[in-house]
Amino acid sequence: MTPSVFAWNIRCFICKTAAARDKAGRAGPQVLKALASRQGGKATLAPFPVRLWPEKFREPDAVLMKKEHLHRCQKKYWDGADLAVEVLSDSNRDSDLDTKPVEYAKPVEYARAGIPEYWIVDPEKGAITVLVLDGGKYAVHGLFQRGQVATSKALAELQVDVTSLMDAE
Repeated sequence: MTPSVFAWNIRCFICKTAAARDKAGRAGPQVLKALASRQGGKATLAPFPVRLWPEKFREPDAVLMKKEHLHRCQKKYWDGADLAVEVLSDSNRDSDLDTKPVEYAKPVEYARAGIPEYWIVDPEKGAITVLVLDGGKYAVHGLFQRGQVATSKALAELQVDVTSLMDAE
């Protein structure tokens, strides 16, 4: 599969917000699901609850679970994830980006839950920030802008051309 087609499909997968959907179309999560399937794992879209710890749930825009952790995938929710993806919009920008130690900040909660990788897709800035868990906190693996290819530390096959992603129709 060519990088631009792959990026287009990833964009369609991760774009949950209305603004992002308008730009990306209505195609489904086929490529990321295929990636998970090839590795024997699973991927799904919000609205689907992910339990971070007892009585604390979030609904990331997209999540992926590797094969070795499939025992954590329940019918009604998943216990954590190997990759969480959030697409920024006006309504969620603050809680998706806030890394201060406040209870409602998603990066802090995802780190506390032990989710190894967290992608933040920012259609407004045309950028993808990839965060990786390091010592209980997220460290920036990369801030990928137009003209660059976003890479995953956890999933070697996951590479997204940012320009193609942001320009997908």
